[in-house]
Amino acid sequence: MANTVRFAFTQHSQPNLEFIIELADEKTISHARRILSGEERNEVHVHGRIIKRAAEYNPKFSFHLDPSTIRFFSMAIEVCDANMTYVEDHLDEAGGAFLPGNHWCPWDSKLTREVQ
Repeated sequence: MANTVRFAFTQHSQPNLEFIIELADEKTISHARRILSGEERNEVHVHGRIIKRAAEYNPKFSFHLDPSTIRFFSMAIEVCDANMTYVEDHLDEAGGAFLPGNHWCPWDSKLTREVQ
C-alpha cells in the first residue's frame, strides 16, 4: 500500500499488549493523529473488519484489520466487542455468531502511538 501509516492500540483489559493497525486513507490517518494529540476525544475507539491471516506488521496475532474498513467510534453495539486475546483464541468462530461479518470494535481500545 502506498502512503500507509501504522498505529498501535491497547485495551484497558490488556494494557501491556499492542495490536498494530495500518491506515492508508488520509482522512482516517488525520483522525488517528488527532486522537493521539488529544484533540479528538469522542470517536477514539477502533473498529474494522478482521482478515483471518497474519500481517507482517502485527506479528503477535494471526489476524489483522482490513485497512480500508478501519474507522473510529465513540459507542458501538455489543456484538462486535471482544479483547484481542479472546479474538485470537476464537478466531475460527469469528464471522458467525461471534463477531458477525468479522466486524471487531473493542470498546476499550485506545490508540497509544504512531508506529515508525
